[in-house]
Amino acid sequence: MFSLTYEFKLQPTKQQSETFLDWLEINRKVYNYALAERKDWYKSRSCQVNACSLRSEYIIPADTPRPTFASQCKALTAAKEQYLELKRVQSQVLQQTLKRLETAFVSMWERNFGFPRFKKVGQLRSFVFPQLGKEPLKPGYIKIPVIGWVKFRQSRDIPTDAILKQVRIIQRASGWYAMLTLQWNISVPQPMPYGEALGVDVGLMSFIAASNGLCVKRPKFFVDLQRQLKLLQQRVSHKKLGSNNWRKAQKKVQKLHEHIANTRKDFHWKVAHQLCDQAKTIFVEDLNLVGLSRGMLGKHCLDAGWGQFFQILEQCCFKHGIYFQKVDSRKTSQICPSCGTQTGKKDLSERVHVCENCSYTTDRDVAAAQVVLIRGCAAVGHTVKMLAEGKFIGVPAKQESHGF
Repeated sequence: MFSLTYEFKLQPTKQQSETFLDWLEINRKVYNYALAERKDWYKSRSCQVNACSLRSEYIIPADTPRPTFASQCKALTAAKEQYLELKRVQSQVLQQTLKRLETAFVSMWERNFGFPRFKKVGQLRSFVFPQLGKEPLKPGYIKIPVIGWVKFRQSRDIPTDAILKQVRIIQRASGWYAMLTLQWNISVPQPMPYGEALGVDVGLMSFIAASNGLCVKRPKFFVDLQRQLKLLQQRVSHKKLGSNNWRKAQKKVQKLHEHIANTRKDFHWKVAHQLCDQAKTIFVEDLNLVGLSRGMLGKHCLDAGWGQFFQILEQCCFKHGIYFQKVDSRKTSQICPSCGTQTGKKDLSERVHVCENCSYTTDRDVAAAQVVLIRGCAAVGHTVKMLAEGKFIGVPAKQESHGF
């Protein structure tokens, strides 16, 4: 099975927009209620055997089972008889909200994520339709259960041989969007390493440095607009909470955040296409992005968006039939790519790599990218041979490297 997600901007009527907002609020309440039910159950089990808290204690019978996705879906069906507003929302949409909560708990247990939090008003911005009726698409329109036909801006052709599996409706500062998940009953072979290879190193001075000498300067998406964002946030704080002027000022903040995110994503796609045009195999560092985001330069690391860039680069490589792989990132800047000697730890201000053993000199980030390439070629098991032209990594011709 092969699936792709297409994004389109919706052009709903005023009544449809109000329905979307109503559904988002109902889904938020269901999410918070289900989270509170689970949280109370866990807190009732955290009491010590021989002592209770001096302030308060959650008392739930010992034979009460742990709330799960199945049990909460069953309780949701019974709650519709008591709370009639739940009937306004399509039943599967509410079930997907409960499934979203279940996924958050699974991520907490298996991926060491934090405990799920309650959603404030306006924080839940999307809901999902897991199934649609027959022929839900026609040029410029999509048929959504209960709501009906909704107009959207069809900026690209939708393949007719694909099956529409689900639709996610998203609210952003610039309007409503629909994420269409299309699926094909085919098996797409994964690209294999071949042709010219490229190693990529990411950094804060240069956003990327490639093993062939390519360096792309890092734009400061958030930092450059931080002063403007601070001014808009101050204007929000000076308005009366909940007033029309407060909502207008808050929307300006949201639009600026969306502009920063869109600019960053556009830059990532352009750099990814630039790399894919230069090689048939690409290796990147397998960085600890969570650890970097918590360091002294965490704001700048998050502003660079390396995690999103790696995801986009992997998607771009897949579309172009290019092999993509992450390799070990440890000590890439402390090893000479020409002779393999460990040169020791470099200070951040030291931007040039100079090997005391073989006198090989190059840019620090380019040298790290060449080490990434050597490790990547070794990881995929290619034979070692002399590269007279050094065309794969851009190091001197005397360098022994991994080729194809």
